[in-house]
Amino acid sequence: MGFLESWFETIGDIFITFRFSDAVDIILIAIIIYGLFKLLRQTRAGQLVKGLVILVITYAISAIFDLTMINVILTTIFEFAVIILVIVFQPELRRALEHLGRKNISKRTLLSPFTSKGDDMTIKWTKAINDIADSAAVFSYSKTGALIVIERETVLTEISSTGIELNSDTSVALFGNLFFNKAPLHDGACIIRDGKILSAGCILPLTDNKLINASLGTRHRAAIGMSEESDAVIVVVSEETGIVSIAVGGKLIRELDRKELFNKLIELIIPDELEKQDLFTALFKSRKEKKDEK
Repeated sequence: MGFLESWFETIGDIFITFRFSDAVDIILIAIIIYGLFKLLRQTRAGQLVKGLVILVITYAISAIFDLTMINVILTTIFEFAVIILVIVFQPELRRALEHLGRKNISKRTLLSPFTSKGDDMTIKWTKAINDIADSAAVFSYSKTGALIVIERETVLTEISSTGIELNSDTSVALFGNLFFNKAPLHDGACIIRDGKILSAGCILPLTDNKLINASLGTRHRAAIGMSEESDAVIVVVSEETGIVSIAVGGKLIRELDRKELFNKLIELIIPDELEKQDLFTALFKSRKEKKDEK
Protein backbone atom coordinates (compact mmCIF):
# COMPACT_ATOMS: atom_id res chain seq x y z
CA MET A 1 0.00 0.00 0.00
CA GLY A 2 2.87 2.32 0.79
CA PHE A 3 4.18 1.90 -2.73
CA LEU A 4 0.79 2.76 -4.26
CA GLU A 5 0.41 5.83 -2.06
CA SER A 6 3.88 7.01 -3.06
CA TRP A 7 3.09 6.39 -6.73
CA PHE A 8 -0.20 8.36 -6.57
CA GLU A 9 1.56 11.21 -4.75
CA THR A 10 4.19 11.34 -7.50
CA ILE A 11 1.51 11.41 -10.19
CA GLY A 12 -0.33 14.16 -8.28
CA ASP A 13 2.84 16.24 -8.02
CA ILE A 14 3.36 15.93 -11.76
CA PHE A 15 -0.15 17.21 -12.50
CA ILE A 16 0.20 20.06 -9.98
CA THR A 17 3.49 21.27 -11.50
CA PHE A 18 2.43 20.59 -15.11
CA ARG A 19 2.76 23.70 -17.28
CA PHE A 20 1.70 24.68 -20.79
CA SER A 21 5.34 24.55 -21.91
CA ASP A 22 5.48 20.92 -20.74
CA ALA A 23 2.53 20.07 -22.98
CA VAL A 24 4.25 21.74 -25.96
CA ASP A 25 7.45 19.86 -25.11
CA ILE A 26 5.62 16.50 -25.05
CA ILE A 27 3.84 17.22 -28.35
CA LEU A 28 7.11 18.16 -30.08
CA ILE A 29 8.86 15.05 -28.79
CA ALA A 30 5.91 12.93 -30.00
CA ILE A 31 6.15 14.53 -33.46
CA ILE A 32 9.91 13.89 -33.60
CA ILE A 33 9.48 10.25 -32.55
CA TYR A 34 6.68 9.78 -35.10
CA GLY A 35 8.91 11.32 -37.79
CA LEU A 36 11.77 8.99 -36.87
CA PHE A 37 9.52 5.92 -37.04
CA LYS A 38 8.16 7.09 -40.39
CA LEU A 39 11.71 7.60 -41.66
CA LEU A 40 12.89 4.20 -40.46
CA ARG A 41 9.87 2.24 -41.69
CA GLN A 42 10.62 0.09 -44.76
CA THR A 43 14.19 1.37 -45.11
CA ARG A 44 17.65 0.01 -44.52
CA ALA A 45 17.72 2.08 -41.32
CA GLY A 46 14.93 -0.06 -39.89
CA GLN A 47 17.15 -3.13 -40.04
CA LEU A 48 19.99 -1.23 -38.38
CA VAL A 49 17.72 -0.15 -35.54
CA LYS A 50 16.83 -3.80 -34.92
CA GLY A 51 20.55 -4.52 -34.63
CA LEU A 52 20.96 -1.71 -32.10
CA VAL A 53 18.04 -3.06 -30.04
CA ILE A 54 19.73 -6.48 -29.96
CA LEU A 55 22.94 -4.83 -28.71
CA VAL A 56 21.04 -3.04 -25.93
CA ILE A 57 19.34 -6.29 -24.85
CA THR A 58 22.72 -8.08 -24.90
CA TYR A 59 24.20 -5.29 -22.76
CA ALA A 60 21.37 -5.68 -20.23
CA ILE A 61 21.88 -9.45 -20.09
CA SER A 62 25.65 -9.02 -19.63
CA ALA A 63 25.02 -6.66 -16.70
CA ILE A 64 22.53 -9.03 -15.04
CA PHE A 65 24.70 -12.15 -15.39
CA ASP A 66 28.01 -10.32 -14.82
CA LEU A 67 29.52 -11.13 -18.23
CA THR A 68 32.50 -8.85 -17.81
CA MET A 69 34.14 -8.99 -21.25
CA ILE A 70 30.93 -8.49 -23.21
CA ASN A 71 29.90 -5.70 -20.83
CA VAL A 72 33.22 -3.85 -21.31
CA ILE A 73 33.07 -4.18 -25.12
CA LEU A 74 29.47 -2.94 -25.34
CA THR A 75 30.16 -0.12 -22.86
CA THR A 76 33.00 1.06 -25.11
CA ILE A 77 30.74 0.90 -28.16
CA PHE A 78 27.97 2.89 -26.43
CA GLU A 79 30.47 5.58 -25.37
CA PHE A 80 30.99 6.37 -29.04
CA ALA A 81 27.33 5.74 -29.92
CA VAL A 82 26.63 9.27 -31.21
CA ILE A 83 29.55 9.20 -33.66
CA ILE A 84 28.68 5.66 -34.75
CA LEU A 85 25.02 6.59 -35.33
CA VAL A 86 25.96 9.65 -37.42
CA ILE A 87 28.25 7.51 -39.61
CA VAL A 88 25.84 4.58 -39.97
CA PHE A 89 22.71 6.68 -40.55
CA GLN A 90 24.36 9.38 -42.67
CA PRO A 91 22.19 8.80 -45.80
CA GLU A 92 18.98 8.71 -43.73
CA LEU A 93 19.93 11.81 -41.72
CA ARG A 94 20.76 13.71 -44.90
CA ARG A 95 17.46 12.68 -46.47
CA ALA A 96 15.53 13.67 -43.34
CA LEU A 97 17.18 17.13 -43.18
CA GLU A 98 16.52 17.71 -46.89
CA HIS A 99 12.89 16.68 -46.39
CA LEU A 100 12.60 19.01 -43.38
CA GLY A 101 14.05 21.86 -45.42
CA ARG A 102 11.47 21.33 -48.15
CA LYS A 103 8.54 20.73 -45.78
CA ASN A 104 8.16 24.27 -44.54
CA ILE A 105 8.62 25.99 -47.89
CA SER A 106 5.32 27.37 -49.07
CA LYS A 107 4.42 27.19 -52.73
CA ARG A 108 3.74 30.90 -52.53
CA THR A 109 7.41 31.72 -51.88
CA LEU A 110 9.84 33.03 -54.48
CA LEU A 111 11.08 29.49 -54.99
CA SER A 112 7.86 28.61 -56.78
CA PRO A 113 8.09 29.30 -60.54
CA PHE A 114 4.33 29.81 -60.80
CA THR A 115 4.10 32.83 -58.49
CA SER A 116 6.81 34.83 -60.26
CA LYS A 117 5.98 34.04 -63.89
CA GLY A 118 2.21 33.78 -63.78
CA ASP A 119 0.05 32.46 -66.59
CA ASP A 120 2.92 31.96 -69.06
CA MET A 121 4.57 29.46 -66.74
CA THR A 122 1.24 27.72 -66.18
CA ILE A 123 0.83 27.32 -69.94
CA LYS A 124 4.40 26.00 -70.30
CA TRP A 125 3.95 23.44 -67.55
CA THR A 126 0.56 22.32 -68.83
CA LYS A 127 1.98 21.84 -72.33
CA ALA A 128 5.00 19.98 -70.92
CA ILE A 129 2.79 17.66 -68.86
CA ASN A 130 0.57 17.05 -71.88
CA ASP A 131 3.63 16.18 -74.02
CA ILE A 132 5.03 13.89 -71.32
CA ALA A 133 1.70 12.05 -71.00
CA ASP A 134 1.40 11.66 -74.79
CA SER A 135 5.02 10.47 -75.07
CA ALA A 136 4.59 7.97 -72.23
CA ALA A 137 1.52 6.54 -73.97
CA VAL A 138 3.51 6.10 -77.21
CA PHE A 139 6.46 4.57 -75.34
CA SER A 140 4.13 2.22 -73.47
CA TYR A 141 2.67 0.96 -76.75
CA SER A 142 6.09 0.50 -78.42
CA LYS A 143 7.79 -0.71 -75.19
CA THR A 144 10.41 2.02 -75.34
CA GLY A 145 12.23 2.65 -72.06
CA ALA A 146 12.10 6.24 -70.79
CA LEU A 147 13.08 8.21 -67.70
CA ILE A 148 11.80 11.79 -67.30
CA VAL A 149 12.65 13.80 -64.17
CA ILE A 150 10.43 16.81 -63.40
CA GLU A 151 12.21 19.30 -61.15
CA ARG A 152 10.22 20.96 -58.38
CA GLU A 153 11.70 22.87 -55.43
CA THR A 154 14.94 20.89 -55.15
CA VAL A 155 17.34 22.25 -57.77
CA LEU A 156 18.85 19.44 -59.85
CA THR A 157 21.77 21.31 -61.44
CA GLU A 158 24.27 18.71 -60.19
CA ILE A 159 22.28 15.90 -61.80
CA SER A 160 21.64 17.79 -65.04
CA SER A 161 25.39 18.47 -65.41
CA THR A 162 25.97 14.71 -65.89
CA GLY A 163 24.09 14.86 -69.22
CA ILE A 164 23.94 17.03 -72.35
CA GLU A 165 22.36 20.48 -71.99
CA LEU A 166 19.42 21.05 -74.36
CA ASN A 167 17.27 23.84 -72.89
CA SER A 168 14.53 23.16 -75.44
CA ASP A 169 10.75 23.08 -75.51
CA THR A 170 9.05 19.75 -74.96
CA SER A 171 7.43 17.79 -77.77
CA VAL A 172 6.44 14.19 -78.43
CA ALA A 173 8.82 14.07 -81.40
CA LEU A 174 11.79 15.27 -79.35
CA PHE A 175 11.10 12.79 -76.53
CA GLY A 176 10.82 10.07 -79.18
CA ASN A 177 14.24 10.95 -80.61
CA LEU A 178 15.89 11.16 -77.19
CA PHE A 179 14.61 7.77 -76.00
CA PHE A 180 14.88 5.91 -79.32
CA ASN A 181 16.77 2.72 -78.37
CA LYS A 182 19.66 3.42 -80.77
CA ALA A 183 20.03 7.08 -79.77
CA PRO A 184 23.18 7.93 -77.77
CA LEU A 185 21.21 9.48 -74.87
CA HIS A 186 18.42 6.90 -74.55
CA ASP A 187 19.84 5.20 -71.43
CA GLY A 188 19.96 8.42 -69.41
CA ALA A 189 17.24 10.64 -67.95
CA CYS A 190 15.70 13.88 -69.17
CA ILE A 191 15.53 16.74 -66.68
CA ILE A 192 12.52 19.06 -67.02
CA ARG A 193 12.81 22.55 -65.50
CA ASP A 194 10.29 25.38 -65.90
CA GLY A 195 8.36 23.32 -68.45
CA LYS A 196 11.40 22.84 -70.72
CA ILE A 197 13.90 20.02 -71.30
CA LEU A 198 16.98 21.23 -69.43
CA SER A 199 19.26 18.29 -70.29
CA ALA A 200 19.20 14.66 -71.43
CA GLY A 201 21.31 11.55 -70.93
CA CYS A 202 21.65 12.33 -67.20
CA ILE A 203 22.82 9.79 -64.62
CA LEU A 204 20.57 9.32 -61.58
CA PRO A 205 21.48 7.85 -58.17
CA LEU A 206 20.21 4.30 -57.58
CA THR A 207 18.12 3.49 -54.52
CA ASP A 208 19.76 1.37 -51.82
CA ASN A 209 16.39 0.21 -50.50
CA LYS A 210 16.62 -3.58 -50.29
CA LEU A 211 12.86 -3.97 -49.84
CA ILE A 212 11.76 -2.90 -53.32
CA ASN A 213 10.51 -5.48 -55.81
CA ALA A 214 13.43 -7.56 -57.13
CA SER A 215 11.84 -7.59 -60.59
CA LEU A 216 12.39 -3.84 -61.01
CA GLY A 217 15.34 -2.98 -63.24
CA THR A 218 17.98 -0.24 -63.14
CA ARG A 219 15.69 2.36 -64.71
CA HIS A 220 13.09 1.98 -61.94
CA ARG A 221 15.76 1.86 -59.22
CA ALA A 222 17.19 5.11 -60.57
CA ALA A 223 13.72 6.70 -60.55
CA ILE A 224 13.12 5.68 -56.93
CA GLY A 225 16.63 6.77 -55.93
CA MET A 226 16.12 10.21 -57.46
CA SER A 227 12.76 10.59 -55.71
CA GLU A 228 14.40 9.66 -52.38
CA GLU A 229 17.08 12.34 -52.69
CA SER A 230 14.84 15.15 -53.96
CA ASP A 231 11.21 16.21 -54.26
CA ALA A 232 11.30 15.62 -58.03
CA VAL A 233 8.57 13.67 -59.83
CA ILE A 234 9.99 10.96 -62.09
CA VAL A 235 8.07 9.35 -64.94
CA VAL A 236 9.47 5.94 -65.94
CA VAL A 237 8.40 3.61 -68.75
CA SER A 238 9.49 -0.02 -68.64
CA GLU A 239 11.33 -1.31 -71.69
CA GLU A 240 10.29 -4.90 -70.92
CA THR A 241 6.58 -4.48 -70.12
CA GLY A 242 5.67 -0.97 -71.31
CA ILE A 243 4.22 -0.18 -67.87
CA VAL A 244 4.16 3.55 -67.05
CA SER A 245 4.99 4.54 -63.47
CA ILE A 246 5.63 7.62 -61.36
CA ALA A 247 8.27 7.76 -58.62
CA VAL A 248 7.77 10.40 -55.92
CA GLY A 249 8.90 10.54 -52.30
CA GLY A 250 10.62 7.15 -52.56
CA LYS A 251 7.38 5.45 -53.66
CA LEU A 252 6.48 3.98 -57.05
CA ILE A 253 2.97 4.40 -58.49
CA ARG A 254 2.61 1.81 -61.25
CA GLU A 255 0.40 0.90 -64.21
CA LEU A 256 -0.87 4.35 -65.15
CA ASP A 257 -2.69 4.99 -68.39
CA ARG A 258 -2.42 8.26 -70.32
CA LYS A 259 -5.30 10.00 -68.50
CA GLU A 260 -4.19 8.84 -65.03
CA LEU A 261 -0.62 9.98 -65.70
CA PHE A 262 -1.76 13.41 -66.91
CA ASN A 263 -4.06 13.94 -63.91
CA LYS A 264 -1.39 12.79 -61.44
CA LEU A 265 1.24 15.09 -62.93
CA ILE A 266 -1.16 18.03 -62.85
CA GLU A 267 -1.87 17.26 -59.20
CA LEU A 268 1.84 17.04 -58.30
CA ILE A 269 3.27 19.82 -60.46
CA ILE A 270 0.63 22.54 -60.76
CA PRO A 271 0.23 24.43 -57.42
CA ASP A 272 -3.08 24.15 -55.58
CA GLU A 273 -3.41 27.95 -55.62
CA LEU A 274 -4.16 27.98 -59.36
CA GLU A 275 -7.82 28.30 -60.24
CA LYS A 276 -9.28 25.40 -62.23
CA GLN A 277 -10.39 27.83 -64.91
CA ASP A 278 -6.76 28.92 -65.43
CA LEU A 279 -5.73 25.27 -65.81
CA PHE A 280 -8.38 24.54 -68.44
CA THR A 281 -7.47 27.77 -70.28
CA ALA A 282 -3.80 26.77 -70.28
CA LEU A 283 -4.63 23.27 -71.55
CA PHE A 284 -6.85 24.71 -74.30
CA LYS A 285 -4.08 27.12 -75.38
CA SER A 286 -1.45 24.37 -75.47
CA ARG A 287 -3.69 22.16 -77.62
CA LYS A 288 -4.47 25.12 -79.91
CA GLU A 289 -0.74 25.81 -80.34
CA LYS A 290 -0.25 22.16 -81.35
CA LYS A 291 -2.93 22.43 -84.02
CA ASP A 292 -1.42 25.69 -85.34
CA GLU A 293 1.99 24.01 -85.61
CA LYS A 294 0.44 21.27 -87.78
